[in-house]
Order: sequence, then structure tokens, then C-alpha cells
Amino acid sequence: MSRAAVVSRAAVVSRAAAVASVGVAAHTVVNARLLRVAPPARDLPERVSVILPVRDEATRLDGCLAALLAAEHVADLEVVVYDDGSTDATGAILAGWANRDRRVVALRGGDLPPGWLGKPHACARAAATATGSVLVFVDADVIVAPAGIARAVALLRDSGLDLISPYPRQEAVSLAERLVQPLLAWSWLALLPLRAAERSARESLTAAGGQFLCVDAAAYRRAGGHAGAGVRDQILEDIALLRAIKRDGGRGVVVDGTDLASNRMYTDWTSLRDGYAKSLAAAAGGSAAGSAAQVGLLWWLFVLPAVAALRGRRAGMVGYLAGVAGRLVTARRTGGRRWPDAAAHPVSIVLVGYLTALSWWRRRRGSARWKGRPVGPDRIR
Repeated sequence: MSRAAVVSRAAVVSRAAAVASVGVAAHTVVNARLLRVAPPARDLPERVSVILPVRDEATRLDGCLAALLAAEHVADLEVVVYDDGSTDATGAILAGWANRDRRVVALRGGDLPPGWLGKPHACARAAATATGSVLVFVDADVIVAPAGIARAVALLRDSGLDLISPYPRQEAVSLAERLVQPLLAWSWLALLPLRAAERSARESLTAAGGQFLCVDAAAYRRAGGHAGAGVRDQILEDIALLRAIKRDGGRGVVVDGTDLASNRMYTDWTSLRDGYAKSLAAAAGGSAAGSAAQVGLLWWLFVLPAVAALRGRRAGMVGYLAGVAGRLVTARRTGGRRWPDAAAHPVSIVLVGYLTALSWWRRRRGSARWKGRPVGPDRIR
């Protein structure tokens, strides 16, 4: 093939990527307008059980529990905390809270049964103890606003959905956090058709964040909850739970949690790297080919145009700016940092590609670990 033909084909590919990137940006704008928002807080007439699974969370537990117990408009509240074999001071801190506040139910776990992963097991055990008609699952790195629980439950009931996932405002401080964490909200706001997702039973149209989930207790139990065969051994147990509820005829979707809670998942590069290396291989259906296709598509949409822009191609600049625009819309809608972070969108996509490859490499070697436990290759289908 002649050099002229190669250049011509590259230009066609670059223009196609630019057009697709503009389409994604437009879809992000539409989704930002369709994103469900919780109503103002009102007194809840039902019992609410907050489920908090913890393992080695001594530095975060006090702040999380203090926020949960300060919940407004929730007269009948219980907080069921399952200590999943912590090796630090988590157990002692939890015992202190349980002694001071009768709303705190402290549970202690030991070794995992065969066929389970840690978080699904902790959630299942805590949910089995919970007595509320609504279950609210929260991670220890989440700080819920005083009216956050009441507003989330009100949205669950007003919407008629069986599960909602209020996505917390993501706090990103270090460079690594600022490059990677904004992609969490961007991924579903840009790429998931929200209204179709909440109506459809298709597993591919499913997004949820385990940091903050609000689910009708009866629907949870009908679907098997975290003890279900398709949930108990899943790294992405949040998405697996919503898929189980959909298979049972229920509905659910990710919603706006910007004003309901905040979340700082990782505080440095090492914890961020290990966290994503734990989970990214389980995305795209847990398939290496699916992960490769997913990364390839993102690189085509958002990295190729940036490279083309650097080479002076107008279409490349259009595609690059469309990617930046999508990130800006997401940041504005979800309370994230806008500048200069959005301008580094292609770098963020490249970094996610690296983390995906690292995740698969560790799984194949059997070296993936999280919270001191192995996450072995048997978890990959």
C-alpha cells in the first residue's frame, strides 16, 4: 500500500472517530438532563437498615458511622456493620460505637466459605440480620450527607424502581486520582442510555456503584441478594446484584448522588493501582477479548483524535475537543473538578488501558490481592 493510501485511510479513521466522539458528547448532555435527582428530604414512614461491610477500615470508620447516625428524617434507623475479619483496630472502634448507640448492630466474621468473595459475603450476612423494609448499602469510604439517606429512599419510592445507585461526589486530590477517578462517573453518564437502562432487562445495560446502593428489601430477597449464585463470587458485586434484580423482573439504575454523599476511594497511586487491578479484569463480562475490545474502542474514540490533533488534523482537534466537552459536562453535573483535568482526557483513557492490562496480567499470574486476600484467576470466566 502506498504512503498516500495509508495517509488517506488514516484520515478517514480519524474523521470517523471525531464524528463518534461528538456523538458521545451529545449523548452525555442528554443523559445529564435525564439523570434522576432525589427529591427534598421528608420524614420516612418505614424502617431503614444501613448495611456497612468493613475490613481494616480503622482510619475511616469513625467518620462514616458518625455521618450515618446523624441521618435526618429517618426516625427508625438501624446500622448493621459487618466486620469482615479486620486485622487493625476496626473491631475495637466498632464495639465502642455499638456500646454508645443502640442503633448500631455489630457483627463479626471469620474465614470465607468456599465460593464467596469477601464483600458479597459481608453484605449477605449483614442483610440477613437487617430488619428494615429498605436496605441501604454503604462503603466505609463514603460520607453520607445528613439528608442523604432520606432523600435516597424517597427517590426509590417515588420512582417505583427496585434499586437505585446514588453516585456519590468523587473526591480526587492526588494526580493519579484526578486522572482516573473522574472516569467513573463519566463512563456511565457518557456511554449508558439511562432511561433505556432502567427499563431494560438486558445485562449489558446495567450500571451501579457499590459505594451507595438503596434497594427495596423484598425485591432484594426475591432476587437472592448477595447470596445469589450470580453475585456471591463476583468482584463487581454491585452490578451483579442489579442484574440479579433485573432477572427477577425488577428495575434499577444509577442516579445523581452528588448532594447525597461524597466518596474518596483511594488516597495515592498505589492504592488506586491495586484497586483497579483488582476489578478491571472483571469488567466487559470478565472476558479478555471483551476488555481488549473495550479499551480499543475508547482509544479509537478519544486517544486517536488527540494524536491526530497533534499532527495538525482538523478532524482530530474536533474529536479531542468533543472528548473534553463530555468530561466537562460530567464534571459540572457530578460536582467534579473541571480544569485542567478535563483537558487530560486522552491521558486518562491511556492510563485506564494500562490498568486494565495490569489487572489481567496479575490475574493470569495469580498475584491479584485485595485487603490481604487473593483474587484468583478462577474468578475470570
